[in-house]
Amino acid sequence: MRSFSRLAAVIVTAAACLALAAPAADAAGRRNVVIFVADGLRSGIVTDETAPELAAVRRDGVDFANSHSLYPTVTTPNASAIATGHGLGDTGDFSNQLYVGDALGMPVSALVTPVEDDAAIRLLNQRFGGNYLNETSFLAAARAAGYRTAVVGKLGPAAVQDVTALSTGSGILIDDNTGWPDQGFPDGAPLPADVKAAIKAAGLPAMAPDRGLNSDPGAYNMPGVQVANTVQQDWFTAVVTKALLPSFKDQPFVIVVWSRDPDGTQHNQGDSLGSLTPGINGPTTLAAIRNASADLGRIRAALHDLGLEDNTDVFVTADHGFSTISRQSQSSAAAKMSFRDTTPGFLPPGFLAIDLSKALKLPLADANGLPVELADGFHPKRSSAVLGADPDHPEVVIAVNGGSDLIYLPAGDRAANARRIVEFLTTQDYTGAIFVSDALGPVPGALPTSAVGLKGSALTPAPDVVVSFRSWAQDCAKPDTCGVEVADNDLQQGQGIHGAFSRADTHNFMAAIGPDFQKGFRDEAPISNADIAPTLAHVIGLDMPARGQLTGRVIGEALVGGAPVDHAAHEEHSEPAANGFVTALKVQEAGGRRYYDAAGGPGRTLGF
Repeated sequence: MRSFSRLAAVIVTAAACLALAAPAADAAGRRNVVIFVADGLRSGIVTDETAPELAAVRRDGVDFANSHSLYPTVTTPNASAIATGHGLGDTGDFSNQLYVGDALGMPVSALVTPVEDDAAIRLLNQRFGGNYLNETSFLAAARAAGYRTAVVGKLGPAAVQDVTALSTGSGILIDDNTGWPDQGFPDGAPLPADVKAAIKAAGLPAMAPDRGLNSDPGAYNMPGVQVANTVQQDWFTAVVTKALLPSFKDQPFVIVVWSRDPDGTQHNQGDSLGSLTPGINGPTTLAAIRNASADLGRIRAALHDLGLEDNTDVFVTADHGFSTISRQSQSSAAAKMSFRDTTPGFLPPGFLAIDLSKALKLPLADANGLPVELADGFHPKRSSAVLGADPDHPEVVIAVNGGSDLIYLPAGDRAANARRIVEFLTTQDYTGAIFVSDALGPVPGALPTSAVGLKGSALTPAPDVVVSFRSWAQDCAKPDTCGVEVADNDLQQGQGIHGAFSRADTHNFMAAIGPDFQKGFRDEAPISNADIAPTLAHVIGLDMPARGQLTGRVIGEALVGGAPVDHAAHEEHSEPAANGFVTALKVQEAGGRRYYDAAGGPGRTLGF
């Protein structure tokens, strides 16, 4: 147990960091900010050889060596943390696939909502008071203070950075939908006339290119992509360097650039079909990492050429790390069945829903309500599913997210179902860690969801049970660069995934450079994606009002003139289940905030 004196030291030191004076806020001297998100970039994979431009920021600026993705380690949850500086219990963006009650309506007709989609985010906003995150974003606060703001890049997390821009046009949002006349969104988010003119004047197409060959994940009998996402990202980067920065250079600005690479390429790469080696360390992944690094280099070069470098802070992060997919289990009933598009003996998409339907003796249906005909070789479409006699009012909803699944219990005896589900999960070889809503626990074998920041002021329904799947490392010098995890999705063994409570997935790349950050400084204190917005708001003198209390901290020790911050680590453990299964959690603390390395246990989780 930590002593009061240690906790007091942490709080006092954090207060000293918070007391750092922000730069002058006059219009002429206000800082500019660029946030560059390299989706799915592992911390340990960045070297001078693999990603020279990314490595240069880490070497010459601040190296956040003890960095953390928030759990679940998937994209839109961490996008919400980057956007608002709040944990997921406040933002309610618990995963890329959410259950929010009744279906949102067309074009989202299923009970499980895919958040990486502009149409879905619009509908979420409509249901939850105009801003489903329920917190002010860094971009909105900057815009209110007179900054020009823009977010450019990957469909879904780009919109999460500035959710109101989708409907009101109050900010600049440029993503995959920009300029495309489909699905009723002829221009994606509405763009100001001067931005359209700047894109045209730069000689760039008005429409964002699609991913081309990079979008094909292949199949169980056909390899996926072997090219990086260069064409689309070249256009996004050119929009930033040739259209936005030149037109913004005479006024303060905040720009967020969300690079789909290396994430999209790592998911779909065809270097390792059916095999755990090379997995996500093959040539196609390395090309994607170089692609993201080169894009950052072009943006920094443009800042230099436009005379903006000395007054612009650049913060580089990744939403999460990455691992190689395993589809193997000796205990799963689903792995012993036959499916039309699954390698015999491998786990099919939706394996957890199939296994739970059998364990709970409940009918299985797709998230759209149609029955799943297991006897005919079909599994849940897109993996997510519902269980119960009435699929429109199910007892159990399973929202898949790769390395973790979220389980909601909207009907029936919720507490009894939670206990039955946990009891079943403790018997499966694919289970790494289990968490149960505080309202339904305690349950032996599981920790409460509040222990990992999933209980707060969120507007969206919180999951009742969360399961992280088993993970481990292959033989390599840096274990968190060669992680493997069981995953529930529609990709193949050997392709890439994330979402588990593994150190391979929580250890994201983070670094910063600019006039307000120390030079050549290695920060050993823990930080996370929730700390970015508070730190940058402090640097440029912004007030970000908060509704929830799960806020990040100002990373004061990394700023010029900053003082070291005390930090400490410990473990927390659940009560053992009847069979001895225990969920353990590795926690660090700094500045009164909690940071999570991994959860599970030895032999079940990379990081133990």
